[in-house]
Amino acid sequence: MDSPTSPLTGPEIVPDTVDSLVILAHGYGSNGQDLHGLAQQLAPHLPRTAFLSPNAPEPCPGAPGGYQWFGLSRLDPTERDTGVVKAGPTLDRFVTDSLARFGLDGRRLVLAGFSQGTMMALHVGLRRTTEPAGILGFSGCLGAPAALRHEIQSRPPVFLIHGTHDEVLPFPLMFEAKGALEANGVTVRHHLSQNVPHSIGADGLAQGLDFLTEVLS
Repeated sequence: MDSPTSPLTGPEIVPDTVDSLVILAHGYGSNGQDLHGLAQQLAPHLPRTAFLSPNAPEPCPGAPGGYQWFGLSRLDPTERDTGVVKAGPTLDRFVTDSLARFGLDGRRLVLAGFSQGTMMALHVGLRRTTEPAGILGFSGCLGAPAALRHEIQSRPPVFLIHGTHDEVLPFPLMFEAKGALEANGVTVRHHLSQNVPHSIGADGLAQGLDFLTEVLS
């Protein structure tokens, strides 16, 4: 992936010594500060990991202070597919620049996301020429699944976490993503958070931390 774009910025946690990197991509209409709160809960358990939570590149209409990776008007697979393709190079460039900033190999990277950010993490992470340590996705789905067979370059471990009461992206979308990823040789584990809506439950956070600790150890 290429097409360098304007650099992304957002809140971050950077320890004195950095040996790994977690980039968190927020959801539609949110911003980096939203997932920075998640990073603040994770960082004490991973004291040599930098956490970056960039704002997506586009202001989100109707959401003051919010951003979008790409526009969404409805739950339309075609819109998701074209959106991740358009926005992918922006996040990919941020990943490349951030790894260079800390002098890290791409294998010390975890891409994480929530909702639309999960779509972005999956799209970019599976197309990186150097395989990331892992991809962690909360409450999301897979964009452009048909193209993956021709474009996949990396097969990092993937962990998908979803609430059973998600009214925005219903949890069967997680199983659709899991099936498509496994069909392309990706190892995927999943966790369902019972009675959790479109958010991250305490159990999902704990499971996500276990995954990060495992793949970055």
